[in-house]
This record gives sequence, structure tokens and C-alpha cells, in this order.
Amino acid sequence: MFIVREIFYLQFGRYREAKALVDEAAGLGLMTQPAGGRVLTDFTGDGYRLIFESPYKTLADFEADLAKEMNAAAWNGWYEKFKPYVLHSQREILKQIN
Repeated sequence: MFIVREIFYLQFGRYREAKALVDEAAGLGLMTQPAGGRVLTDFTGDGYRLIFESPYKTLADFEADLAKEMNAAAWNGWYEKFKPYVLHSQREILKQIN
């Protein structure tokens, strides 16, 4: 089992706008989460982060979902609206051992 975390560090004070765009993307079917996936935000530590955490049985499953999302007709337009709220991002791919 693999856990993929997509972490977006947002501009200070821009959480609401970014979260509204995430809700829009979900409504358009652009961000589908596998069973057990979740969207998180910080409570302590570095502030103004959105974290998408998704479990996958294989990395091939993750790559297939990623390709499906990025090839959606509305993806690029939505992503161009989201990017101005992001300072930087990172992806963690973790292997669950228990």
C-alpha cells in the first residue's frame, strides 16, 4: 500500500479562495479521491496548507488516476486559476509497512 500526499503551501490569507477552487474542482469531477482519500489542512506547524492524501495499492494505480485527472478537458483551465494561490508544493509517496 502506498500513501500519496500532495501538499500545497498557500499564500498567506488565501486559504478560503483556494478551498473554494478545490470545492469547484470536486464538483466538476476533476479531483476524484480513491476510497480512503482525504483532504487536510494544517492545525499546527506550517500554516496555510492544503494536503491531499490518497491511498493506492500500486504506484501504477496512482499514475493512472493522475493521468486521468490531468487529461480531463477542464483541468488546465481550473489549474491556471488555482496556481496563483500556491507558493510552492511537494509530493510525498510513502509506503505503508503495517
